[in-house]
Amino acid sequence: MTISITPQSQLPQLDGGVSPQLVFESFELPPSNQRTLGAPHPTNTVTPLALRPSAHDDVQPALETVITSIKTLQAQDGILTQQLSQHGTLLFRGLPIHSADDFSQFAHAFGYSPHEIIGIVVDRPLLAPNVAPANEAPKEVLIYNHNESPQVPHAPEYIFFYCHSAPQVGGETPISSSLELFARAKTEIPEFIEELATKGIKSRVTYKVEKQYDGGSTLKQAFGKTIEDGDEEKTRRQKVEEQIIRYGRGEHTTWEWQDNGETLILTHHLPAIRTHPATNLPTLFTGLAAYYKNFIDPRSSNSGRRNITQQLYGDGSPIPNEYLKKLAEITDKIRVLHKWQQGDVLVYDNVISQHGRQPWGGKQDDRVVLASLWDGPTPGRYEGSHESWAQVVQAAEG
Repeated sequence: MTISITPQSQLPQLDGGVSPQLVFESFELPPSNQRTLGAPHPTNTVTPLALRPSAHDDVQPALETVITSIKTLQAQDGILTQQLSQHGTLLFRGLPIHSADDFSQFAHAFGYSPHEIIGIVVDRPLLAPNVAPANEAPKEVLIYNHNESPQVPHAPEYIFFYCHSAPQVGGETPISSSLELFARAKTEIPEFIEELATKGIKSRVTYKVEKQYDGGSTLKQAFGKTIEDGDEEKTRRQKVEEQIIRYGRGEHTTWEWQDNGETLILTHHLPAIRTHPATNLPTLFTGLAAYYKNFIDPRSSNSGRRNITQQLYGDGSPIPNEYLKKLAEITDKIRVLHKWQQGDVLVYDNVISQHGRQPWGGKQDDRVVLASLWDGPTPGRYEGSHESWAQVVQAAEG
């Protein structure tokens, strides 16, 4: 079934004319790149929903036309946001996006609020307004399916990825449904879901003054945006703690300084089960399967980094590896690997869809994917979780 997404109005131009509008039509991808989602998604819902502009004579539209069309569609009750709420991920192909600045303009057209990463765990230098590298870890490193920022309280609602350069071998970006993951886990390991609902998770993240691994962040990058050269240690700690307090988690976020201020251990009590703000469907918002695949699975090249981020139940007890392994097995069954083409843009609803990164052959810079993170409505509390830790909030401005 082909879906056509058509603007029903036109935006005026500065010269008094009317901007041209695009029709975005859906198209099929190979089965390895696209699948029909299971419950609780509506019947015949695919991910990603692949869209391209309907153009005559294969003429690529101008970027201004694309941006105007996106703005017009979003002005119609957020049509693209509605599609994200159903499909979880959208693929845009055939657009005139050739740089970080082009990508920034496209992402801004959706009308979302830029996301500020508080407690960043990877190095993401700014390349254009609200655009940074997706992840600069070495090409051999597997980054398994996860929701963005599950280990901290303040996570983005929407994630945009733009492929500036695609490798010949590997480097795919996975797509899987957090809603489907929850539904299957509730059926196959119901006792685990009950434990998560009752206890939540305790995420313990270690930050250091120096990078702990290639592509990782420093303590100053994570929390030190107001630190200045020459600040005394007491002042530096105070400025870091002021950023942590912005999470608004009170007693559910605690921290400990070690090594004379060289190391910060930050602990969050968080819900791994949340509800989508538009549909109220429960989602397994987590990186637990990634934690297993990336760090615990002895076949992983990352296993030596397993103590940088620890995942426990909210009461501090360990989560049995058998549950983590089962989540990874379910994820392997329900995910697809998006094979990039240069210029592709993937847009994720971060509450619904998980992403990651496959290793690739060739050189490190054969794969260049940029990311842009955005805020939206805050996910709701799961009905089976009753304590105050179970509700996440937007971080305070600062």
